[in-house]
Amino acid sequence: SLPLNVVGKSTPSLPAQERSSHEFAYHLPGSGFYTYYRPITCFKQEGVGQLDSINRLSINLPAIYKMPAPPILDFSVFYGDDEVAKEKLVEEVKKCCLDNGFFQIVGHRVPGELQDKVLQWVKDFFAQPQEEKDRVHKDFNTWNRGYERIGSQILEQGTNPDLKEGYFIGEEISTDHPYFIGKKLNSGPNLWPETMPEVEDFRATSMEYYTQMHALARDVLAVIAQTLDLKDDYFKEFTSGAVATLRYLHYPPQPADSDEKLARGIGAHTDFGSVTLLMQGDVDGLQVYDKDTNEWLDVVPIKGAYVVNLGNMFMRWANDKYISNLHRVINKSGKERYSVPFFYSGNPDYVIDCLPNCRGEGQAAKYPPISVMDCVGGSYKASYGAAKVFKEQPKTKMECVGGAQPILAS
Repeated sequence: SLPLNVVGKSTPSLPAQERSSHEFAYHLPGSGFYTYYRPITCFKQEGVGQLDSINRLSINLPAIYKMPAPPILDFSVFYGDDEVAKEKLVEEVKKCCLDNGFFQIVGHRVPGELQDKVLQWVKDFFAQPQEEKDRVHKDFNTWNRGYERIGSQILEQGTNPDLKEGYFIGEEISTDHPYFIGKKLNSGPNLWPETMPEVEDFRATSMEYYTQMHALARDVLAVIAQTLDLKDDYFKEFTSGAVATLRYLHYPPQPADSDEKLARGIGAHTDFGSVTLLMQGDVDGLQVYDKDTNEWLDVVPIKGAYVVNLGNMFMRWANDKYISNLHRVINKSGKERYSVPFFYSGNPDYVIDCLPNCRGEGQAAKYPPISVMDCVGGSYKASYGAAKVFKEQPKTKMECVGGAQPILAS
């Protein structure tokens, strides 16, 4: 049995039938992540291991069982009428944005059936023969839609190209649309795998999911606005006509003996845009850097949940008050790993300047105004340029470029 000690009390050994499983909150001392939820065996005995009114219990765990992850927040209260619960959600999100820039949400409105269907299509897409995937390679266009091979990006200095393959989807932008004509950020027609079986369902499912994620991103930004004492519709102009990228990712298993300092599913990096919403499959590998403990913390997949993090552009927008944090993927599970991030950039013509309440009285903004197009677009070009140079000069160590930031510790 799992040896647990409730703080201040010892837990007796009880028969298995008298135990039950619950999710507890755990505070890892010294860590910016203040709450972790994990299924833990507790004991049905009066005064020992009992859940309190908010389903949280302070427990001491042996090191082997400590599996820290960003806090899991119940987002359903955002859609309800309980103002006290809403205020609590805002405060929890604010703490996450200040501490490590990461949190997880459940209770959103994205149907679980749709999530499952998307993940199955992701697996089916990458299971195609290489020549079929190459038919929709994103090099056939200039607006970053379609398939990319393993090793197309480098996001961490001094490492090999990332061990992942991807497929990019966005809004269906026709060639006569102003965004396409103006060569706005990643704007153009999608590149669909027309020879793939049931491609119409693949297309319809992908676009339905894309629409759902747009709506969820706007809801998340509404909460983030309130964390800065702004109205929940403050970002309305920014989200109107917004550009976003849905990315299907496949991480083949890395050899168990591979050098972690060189081989990454994706190297340590920060995201480029405003906010990212990530749906993980059932294989772990994602790690978030914790500056307070100088450690990499595992983000164990939770079915139905979204991992939410702020990007570099939002950190700049908030005058560095909020954090765009380092994260990476190392897949040594021996299994195929799949994930589906949604990168929300915003209206490409919107000019970001220091947000209200993000600088003191008389304090100047740290950064000059910049358009979403210039802020995010430059980072994309830099990360792909690094991989190209690496392939041309494979023995040359790369300098960190663009929006990707170097690893601080390993």
